[in-house]
Amino acid sequence: MSNSRTGAAAAPRMSSGTTRLRPVLRPVDTAPLPLDSIIEGDCIAALDRLPAESIDLVFADPPYNLQLGGDLQRPDQSMVDAVDDDWDKFESFAAYDAFTRDWLKAVRRVMKPDATLWVIGSYHNIFRVGATLQDLGFWLLNDVVWRKTNPMPNFRGKRFTNAHETLIWAAREQASRYTFNYEALKAGNEDVQVRSDWLIPLCTGGERLKDENGHKAHPTQKPEALLARVLLAASRPGDVVLDPFFGTGTSGAVARKLGRHFVGIERDPGYIAAARARLAAVTPVADAALLMPAEKRSEPRIAFASVVERGLLAPGAVLVDQRGRHKAVVRVDGSLMLGDIAGSIHKIGALVQGLPACNGWTFWHFSDGGALKPIDDLRAVLRKELADAEG
Repeated sequence: MSNSRTGAAAAPRMSSGTTRLRPVLRPVDTAPLPLDSIIEGDCIAALDRLPAESIDLVFADPPYNLQLGGDLQRPDQSMVDAVDDDWDKFESFAAYDAFTRDWLKAVRRVMKPDATLWVIGSYHNIFRVGATLQDLGFWLLNDVVWRKTNPMPNFRGKRFTNAHETLIWAAREQASRYTFNYEALKAGNEDVQVRSDWLIPLCTGGERLKDENGHKAHPTQKPEALLARVLLAASRPGDVVLDPFFGTGTSGAVARKLGRHFVGIERDPGYIAAARARLAAVTPVADAALLMPAEKRSEPRIAFASVVERGLLAPGAVLVDQRGRHKAVVRVDGSLMLGDIAGSIHKIGALVQGLPACNGWTFWHFSDGGALKPIDDLRAVLRKELADAEG
């Protein structure tokens, strides 16, 4: 995170070592999308030179405009390493709002119609950013609270401990058909929907980049776990992730690790040098691990009647739940018979459990050589046949 609106760009630097990274680039008037590269210079000037509608996901960690009023000391009189860099200073709220509007307009131009933007901030700035997003036509999808497990205490004891930051997730426009890997997230969360409050530690220990003097390379380096969740939620392997405030390259490192491309924009030569070294050391995840489970909602709909019609289950077959406590008989039309009651696999499954709803595909099982298997396995057979026919 740095204020790319101020300061002149330094001379371009070349990558070193054995890495596939390209050189640090200055933006040029007619350049193609510089994949897996860092553009050095003013973020808005660089954005204006990127191809329109070329970015799949934007992660932005802009200056927070913290408005610090002086040095901050701990109770033992030691100094707190707070954010006091020039890139976080603005002369007024109006100046900050103008900066926010300018970079958001430039970002919106390069986003694909179905792209989304994630922007992170604190109470100092996030509400102003949110209002500007709506003014510019972005469509807000969620606000996500990053709850820090190890926040810095409030040393003066005059306010609550600032234990969270807020991320806004927004589509380019209301009609955007944006990516949301719902099933993949749920599968990794014990089959429970992922909530909008994320408990993730601050960036500390070996992950925290240090300079040659042992000081923090960047005062607001974000944890890779936070970026990983953002990318896994809202992008796919091969997508292009843009970070207009690249800093020391957390978004690029995570993108590279997860099989995404990145484009970073940063004006500070020191941050760029740290980012280049970091990126060169990243080992991408093996290709097989990048394959995410298909979204169920995107798979072709299969009626249970098709399973019966196809002969995968015969009329009169008995279905049971996984523990064998409930039984139902398959009818010729694809409904189930429970005593004198007929209904769908879902309705009868809910009825025997006394529940308002049930996923009959996973609740009901059939016998295959003495082993119980969910009827969802039979739906998978038909889906594969459809895919083979279309291929």
